[in-house]
Amino acid sequence: MKKEIVNPKVKNFIMSLREVGYTFDVAVADILDNSLAAQASDINIHLLAEPELIFCMLDNGNGMASEELVEAMRLGAKDPEAERNKSDLGRFGLGLKTASFSQGKKLTVISKKNKKTSVRQWDLDYIADKDEWILLAPPLTQFNGMPLVKQLKFQDSGTLIIWQEIDSVDKLDLTAVISNLRRHLSLVFHQFLEGAPKQKAINISINNNALKPFNPFNINHPATQQFTSEKLKVNNSTITVQPYILPHHSKLSQQEYEEYATNEGYTKSQGFYLYRARRLLIYGTWWGLHKANDVHKLVRIKIEVSNDQDKYWRIDIKKSTASPIPEIKNDLRRIIRQVTEKGSRPYTGRGKKIEDKTTTKFWSMIPQNGGFRFTLNQEHPLLERLTMDLPFELQELLDVYLRGLQAYLPLEAIQAQLQQNPYVVNQETLLTDEDIKEITKKLRTAGLSELEITSLLKTEMFKNREGILRDGE
Repeated sequence: MKKEIVNPKVKNFIMSLREVGYTFDVAVADILDNSLAAQASDINIHLLAEPELIFCMLDNGNGMASEELVEAMRLGAKDPEAERNKSDLGRFGLGLKTASFSQGKKLTVISKKNKKTSVRQWDLDYIADKDEWILLAPPLTQFNGMPLVKQLKFQDSGTLIIWQEIDSVDKLDLTAVISNLRRHLSLVFHQFLEGAPKQKAINISINNNALKPFNPFNINHPATQQFTSEKLKVNNSTITVQPYILPHHSKLSQQEYEEYATNEGYTKSQGFYLYRARRLLIYGTWWGLHKANDVHKLVRIKIEVSNDQDKYWRIDIKKSTASPIPEIKNDLRRIIRQVTEKGSRPYTGRGKKIEDKTTTKFWSMIPQNGGFRFTLNQEHPLLERLTMDLPFELQELLDVYLRGLQAYLPLEAIQAQLQQNPYVVNQETLLTDEDIKEITKKLRTAGLSELEITSLLKTEMFKNREGILRDGE
């Protein structure tokens, strides 16, 4: 059989590598994984706009000797099927390179081990021009003016990653980029920032500002519901599932409510949160096992797996998509049913309060064709008093108006605002204490009977205001 070696066109291949689909946040998180695998306890990130847009990340991990650094710069340096250290967050040996190439054309890695410093660089324009994968070894002195290089010189070991010729970020958007990066890393690596009984907390800073961990389950709030964890077995591997129901907005300050909504909002943040070796990979998904809806928006289910279970979850190179195998999905469906039933109670329970028999409400719920509709309470004492004093023709006109009011109640708009911005909806301000006092004066002038006063005291407007209605105080 005739055989031919057909090499890829390097320039075109580079362009393909650059379009893998990384966002800036995801790319930074991917290279930060290498620092954690190298046992780093301090990671410093600098993102600067002048004189050129440059990204630097320095860790105090184990560092690499020259031969190790060359191997780390190789594309596909790792066998995806090979057994890894339990703390290793990589798999394909592509993350450092593909993440970096997606953001800029020049990747430099400076690493120090055993007091010896090595430098290697991928320059994509140089590679395209030479049409060969030529790894450069520039002198360290070339980077003396770069951020964090001086700091590395004072460390016993560590690795500094530098991105240059960045074309994925606009200088004018740098403030927003840094803000989004802080939020993303605080969430993705919150377990590392928090620490654990046998895991010392690490430090991550961006432009000398330390990150604070953002735990998406709000575990320290007394109103958060934390359910008993369950361990699932797949072959010889263990999967830990821990469901949570976040507090209803009535239990939180507006600031805390908005903080735990995340950038995507509560509805899009519901569902599973997949952690591999303590690192958050995927969040805010039901994997097609359940339909996202507002009633279940407070449900978040934590899944923890070890780094040898990738084949069960089909995790991609960017660590941004995953899908569990059918054997796991069956158990997850069962857990979803159990948790969502409880997760809807903060909303369905509050919805039934309109049926409170101790208070005379302005609105009622009337069953209709297997469902229900909202209607004005025709037995409300204020409405009864009004219709009694009106001439018949005006009673008919008022009746038509009220029926129109009920028929065109803007339910969709109300629901959307309550779900998205519950703190900005404040209907009670439409009726002030002064308004109620003015209404009270007019009612007393009309000569209310004791029976009518008793009836009015049960209404929402006058409940707990007996003094105003009886004595005019």
